[in-house]
Amino acid sequence: MSELIKLVEATIENRKAEYPDFKSGDTINVHVKIKEGNKERIQQFQGTVMQRRNLGGSGETFTVRKISNGIAVERVFPILSPTLAKIELLRRGKVRRSRLFFLRGRQGKAARIKELKVVKAPKK
Repeated sequence: MSELIKLVEATIENRKAEYPDFKSGDTINVHVKIKEGNKERIQQFQGTVMQRRNLGGSGETFTVRKISNGIAVERVFPILSPTLAKIELLRRGKVRRSRLFFLRGRQGKAARIKELKVVKAPKK
């Protein structure tokens, strides 16, 4: 029984290793597989990560928020979902909390998040 659990945990870790390390405040581009009839296509959902829940667990999810034609759209994605094709990290956000629900009441410039400057080590 424990061998089966170890096998499942190993596959979960391998699946999570495919994605970049992102946190709340980051801007990401999520590639989602959409099935329409017998056709399958990939749709991109680009926005700010509002939260990540159940970190490290098999039920881990993350919420992404974007503004589309003046209307806010939030979507919750399970990290182990087979519909996720790819996650791209576009920019890092400088935030001081893990859940950014205060952004729901803000619009325009008030809803901006500062970009975190990533310092890379010089090559030798």
